[in-house]
Amino acid sequence: MSEKQKKPQKLKARLPRGFVDRSAADIHATNEMIAKIREVYERYGFDPVETPLFEYTDALGKFLPDADRPNEGVFSLQDDDDQWMSLRYDLTAPLARHVAENFNEIQLPFRTYRAGYVFRNEKPGPGRFRQFMQFDADTVGAAGVQADAEMCMMMADTMEALGIQRGDYVIRVNNRKVLDGVMEAIGLGGEENAGRRLSVLRAIDKLDKFGPEGVRLLLGEGRRDESGDFTKGAGLDEEQIKIVEEKIVFFSTGARFTRAKSGGLVDNVVLDQRQLDDPEALWLDNLDLAEMVGQRGADNDTGRAAAAELRIMAEIFSAAGYGTHRITIDPSVVRGLEYYTGPVFEAELLFDVTNEKGEKVVFGSVGGGGRYDGLVSRFMGQPVPATGFSIGVSRLMTALKNLGKLGQDEVLGPVLVTVMDGDVDSMGRYQRFTQELRNAGIRAEMYQGNWKKFGNQLKYADRRGSPIAIIQGGDERAEGVVQIKDLIEGKRLSGEIEDNAAWREARVAQETVPEADLVAKVKEILAAQAEDRRRAG
Repeated sequence: MSEKQKKPQKLKARLPRGFVDRSAADIHATNEMIAKIREVYERYGFDPVETPLFEYTDALGKFLPDADRPNEGVFSLQDDDDQWMSLRYDLTAPLARHVAENFNEIQLPFRTYRAGYVFRNEKPGPGRFRQFMQFDADTVGAAGVQADAEMCMMMADTMEALGIQRGDYVIRVNNRKVLDGVMEAIGLGGEENAGRRLSVLRAIDKLDKFGPEGVRLLLGEGRRDESGDFTKGAGLDEEQIKIVEEKIVFFSTGARFTRAKSGGLVDNVVLDQRQLDDPEALWLDNLDLAEMVGQRGADNDTGRAAAAELRIMAEIFSAAGYGTHRITIDPSVVRGLEYYTGPVFEAELLFDVTNEKGEKVVFGSVGGGGRYDGLVSRFMGQPVPATGFSIGVSRLMTALKNLGKLGQDEVLGPVLVTVMDGDVDSMGRYQRFTQELRNAGIRAEMYQGNWKKFGNQLKYADRRGSPIAIIQGGDERAEGVVQIKDLIEGKRLSGEIEDNAAWREARVAQETVPEADLVAKVKEILAAQAEDRRRAG
């Protein structure tokens, strides 16, 4: 067979690994959630801004890819003048670039929010995607930790605006200076130890996942998981590990354990494991916790500065009525990025879900952030303080669905105007009905397929989830009327009719009205359907 006679290869349709197509139901649920988050952010005085998907790679910062590996961690390409550009890794670095570039026009403090997709060139896995949506809020130009405290309070309000009850969430707060002070105490201060310092921080960040023993292994030589894969550790010696455990890991475990034991309700927090068996244990609020950070944290300038900042934040939380059942100081909060310079915080959901192995686990973090005073300064050559918070939209949406707070209702399809005749005059009439419904704010469409098989039109309406079908044949047109078929009521009644004769006699959930009454009758039926859904829910 000649080359010309060979059949062309059919292109294989395949979704790139680590990416997903989104359904109408998911998109509607996301929009519903984002609208609620936006309302809280705007109530706090934040305004929207939007940055592009691409940034010059060097703008993403030294914490991401280096010049020799422009695709390490991010998706990159060279533009026509040989400059490296990358899809944004998060929404924070692009904001820093935007502020620096427009610094003279921006009113400081600059309070802004952004929702959008970010991209990670990393190995995908269960629940781990290369493209996902974040929703950020940031304050640039406010040096005091009152701006950080407000971020935490705004996140607590956001959780509750989304229907997450107190006891099902907590905002956990720490200060990177607590961790930096401990790093100095074990000899890992200075720029030359940045890599090992980050390994230690990432080990501590796994406390929720692996517990104190797993963290100990990651602080040392490393940890082998159930599959046999080995994760190299930070390489600390026994004395260094002991200090990290005493000042951070064990300090945090008691608070974490008490939250679990209390079924998620965090009215009080105890300091360490020994107190759990003591009925006279000292119960603490955030002011006490901040004081204990000062007493048990690193005894150096960095550690003392951290304790002082946490005390101010604790005072603000207390004065504003945000107790430890909503916001709690927890020295194990780390955050994985190097650019944080002060307070750091995470929104954690405390209810149980079943994982892919069938095990009950706490849902965990749905967002986090902190102070990043050095990020804007890279462009400016002068200090520019900033703090912010990022919500993982897809992960939070999964949590809300678990709680039955989002996406439980089917997306209502459009009212379908059916087509009985294909002549120009009839088509014009059907289109007029459709436009009248749309102009009244009713979602509607005219059937666009093969109109000669009417049964296919009703099957199409059923697949679309259409609540109503509009029908007008020649007889109805001559009388100036239309038939309106309540498809939802018809589906319910059809189960009660046993034969075709009874069906024809009942003309299930169908009535005839003058053309002039079409819109009013459709509104009436839609309102009745909505009331039925409300009662059923």
